[in-house]
Amino acid sequence: MERKGLNWSVVFGLALLGFSRSMGWALNKGFSFPLLSDYTTSAFVKGSILALEGFIGLLVPPFLGYYSDTLKSGHGRRRPFIFVGGILSAVATLMIWTAYRMGVPLWGFALSLAFLYFSLHLYTAQFRALMPDTVESGQRGKASGVITLLEWAGNLFLFGLGGFLVAKYGKGYIGPFGLAALFLFMAAAFVYYKVREPEAPKIEENESLSEYVKSIFTTRDFLKFYTAQILWWMSFEFIAIFLYGILAFILYGSATEENINTVTPMGLYLMALFNVAVLLGSLPGGYIYDKVGRRLSIILGGLIFALPLLWGWFIHTSAQIYAALLVAGIGWGTLLAASYPVVGDLLTKFEKEAFTGRYYGVYEATKSIPVLLAGTIGGAIVDLAGGNYRILFPIGAVLVLIAMPLIWSMKELEVKNG
Repeated sequence: MERKGLNWSVVFGLALLGFSRSMGWALNKGFSFPLLSDYTTSAFVKGSILALEGFIGLLVPPFLGYYSDTLKSGHGRRRPFIFVGGILSAVATLMIWTAYRMGVPLWGFALSLAFLYFSLHLYTAQFRALMPDTVESGQRGKASGVITLLEWAGNLFLFGLGGFLVAKYGKGYIGPFGLAALFLFMAAAFVYYKVREPEAPKIEENESLSEYVKSIFTTRDFLKFYTAQILWWMSFEFIAIFLYGILAFILYGSATEENINTVTPMGLYLMALFNVAVLLGSLPGGYIYDKVGRRLSIILGGLIFALPLLWGWFIHTSAQIYAALLVAGIGWGTLLAASYPVVGDLLTKFEKEAFTGRYYGVYEATKSIPVLLAGTIGGAIVDLAGGNYRILFPIGAVLVLIAMPLIWSMKELEVKNG
């Protein structure tokens, strides 16, 4: 099916879906660590439970993405997963709040978190794949900028509202959970009923599962990109997972339950500020990707993100924390908007556009591996360092800097579009 220009109705549907999914993930990032702090003070235990997101994300998106590529359904290849996943995600957010308020044991609360991760990942690959399915290569940077903008606007909305509600009603208030559930359901229903997928391309020679996995390791540009993404997302997750512990350690000297409760509203506001900065970086990132160059735009975003992490070791005041996250957010927005279209463009280059589901499934898995590693390794590092959460800053910066030469050495990622 030949596509002409940019299909703005599809871009809007995907942006709305990204907005709602971001609310779900933001709920996890904003509330799970503080709620888990009521159960344990161990960074390793909390990090390991939050790392379940990475374990589930490593398994579910690649396999369901592979399956969706060959699904023959009158409802489309992607939309059935999106609809079912959206409904289950809405239910899961309410389950987390219910489990916490009922005072279930730690294992029960961990299971409710795991159900949210599973539900959101049911349609992760399908959400990602629908953009390159419907947008031609020369327009993907523009579409990515808009989708990234709304994704991080969802984070901003949840974090900003959450900070206000926690300060007013406490961290166990149902408001953020109920609102996230509502948006998750509505956005999935909107995409299912209003967005029409293009006709599925004919797959002349389908890759077997083993060929699919083999092709990732034998095609150097895919391997380099996926490896680089693991590194920069691990850097991000070090800070995202342990932000409340970092704040409590920097401002009060230790990450006790009392100190974490004190910094929870500030943490939510900081996440909101970070997402404002991501919004500022995302639209230029998409433009730079299409007009200036693929590799250069990714490297520029990575360097802007890494510099505040290097500074993080020397931060001592709340004003310095706000300034560092503002700069890091601009870099992160540029990096995300520039890196999202890469897989779609590589599939075009290697004539594998029929397989967007499976390759974006791996794309999402390489974002989940860092959660698994950052949660467990980061927690262990902090505990071994005597509760010094600040140590995560320089380690994160080094990971980003290691990723940049991998991107620059990609042979098939054109420097300029067209």
